[in-house]
Amino acid sequence: MDQAPAFNHIWDDSSSTPARNQRVTERRPVALPARLTWKDQHGTTRFASVVTRDVSEIGVFVECQSAVSIPLFRLVQFQLEREIRKSDVLPETLRTGQVLSAVYRVSPANKSGKPQGLALRLMVDPKRAAATGPRVFSNTVQDRAS
Repeated sequence: MDQAPAFNHIWDDSSSTPARNQRVTERRPVALPARLTWKDQHGTTRFASVVTRDVSEIGVFVECQSAVSIPLFRLVQFQLEREIRKSDVLPETLRTGQVLSAVYRVSPANKSGKPQGLALRLMVDPKRAAATGPRVFSNTVQDRAS
């Protein structure tokens, strides 16, 4: 009489485990005015006023004051307002003026009033970003600006 082996099955629901933060650099929540400039599909230069919601050495997330039509992977110029750029709590890449960026995520506005959002990857030299290393921000931008 051969007996079938007994199996002890353990359910592993990996979706219930907390996700690790896999970000390369620290993200810092902010609320800073900025501008985007890009060319549409017809080559016409477009502008948009945005509010920067978070920053890091290699990316930013912005919310648009009004809906814009910018497709994924479109290159845009990102620029914080002049008086804000001098803050030493900002990543070095954002203090120089305009930064070439690529749109890598578009979050549509919703009916509850959340504005359209764009995640931008800053087109900076990876060697330069790696040389400065991950930056830990000490104070908020609003504290330094006032």
